[in-house]
Amino acid sequence: MNATSLVLGGTGKTGRRVIERLTARGATFRVGSRSAEIPFDWTDRTTWPAALAGVDRVYIAYYPDIAIPGSADLVKELAEAARDAGVQRLVLLSGRGEEEAEATEKVVQASGLEWTIVRCSWFNQNFDEGYLLDPILAGEVALPAGDVPEPFVDADDIADVAVAALTEDGHAGEVYELTGPRMLTFAEAVAEIAKASGREIAFIPVAHEDYVAALAHADLPAEVAWLVGYLFGEVLDGRNAHLSDGVQRALGRAPKDFSDYAREAAARGAWTA
Repeated sequence: MNATSLVLGGTGKTGRRVIERLTARGATFRVGSRSAEIPFDWTDRTTWPAALAGVDRVYIAYYPDIAIPGSADLVKELAEAARDAGVQRLVLLSGRGEEEAEATEKVVQASGLEWTIVRCSWFNQNFDEGYLLDPILAGEVALPAGDVPEPFVDADDIADVAVAALTEDGHAGEVYELTGPRMLTFAEAVAEIAKASGREIAFIPVAHEDYVAALAHADLPAEVAWLVGYLFGEVLDGRNAHLSDGVQRALGRAPKDFSDYAREAAARGAWTA
C-alpha cells in the first residue's frame, strides 16, 4: 500500500496505537501533533497545509475531545483543507450520545470525501492512562456515576478498527459504533481492577455538583475539567447503556472484555504504586 496516512492525535491513547499498527503493516504515515517533525496544531491553521501535503488518508482524533463545543466547526475547516490538499479518505474518532460529536460526524459525512465514523463508548484506558489513574493509585475513586452501566471499549480495539478503515477497502460510508462485549457500572469496573491488581480500591458515589466543584480545584486543564463534568452530568444518563456490534462488523471478531484489559494492565504494572 502506497497511501500515506496522517494520524492526528498521534501521541494520544488511540493515535499512538494507530501508529504502532501502521508501523507493523509497513504503511506510510505521518504523526500529527504539535511536537511532530511536521507539526500539526488544531489552534494554528498555518500548520495544516504542510501536515496535509502528500497525504491520502487522515485519522481525525480531535483534542482535547470531540465533545468540546466548537469541534464541529474546526473539523469542517480541516475537512475542507484536506479535500483541497488531495486527501481521499477521512476516519473520524467520535463519541456516543454526544451532541457535538454528532454534529462533527455530519460534517465529515458531508465532506465529499470517503469517510468512516468510529463512534466509541468510554475507554478502558481512562482507568490507567487517564484522569482516573491517580484516584485508583490512591485507593479511592469518587465519581457521580450512580448505577448506570457503560459498555467500556478497549483502545486497542479502537485502533484496530481505525487502521482497517485507513488501510483497507470496504469501510467507506460505515458508522462503526464500538463497545465492549458487556456492560459494567463504574463501581463494578473499579472492583474488577481491584481484583486484577490485588489492591484495595474503594468506590464512593458522590453528587454531581460536588464532583464538579472538586474538579474546579483539581490540577486539570479547564477544558478537561469541563469535559469530565459534562460526560458524567449529561452523557452517563442511560442513553449509552446498550451494546453495539461495531468491532464485530469491522474486524470479524469479538471486542476485548474489561476483565482481560484489567488483567493485562495489572500484569504490566499499570496500578503499581
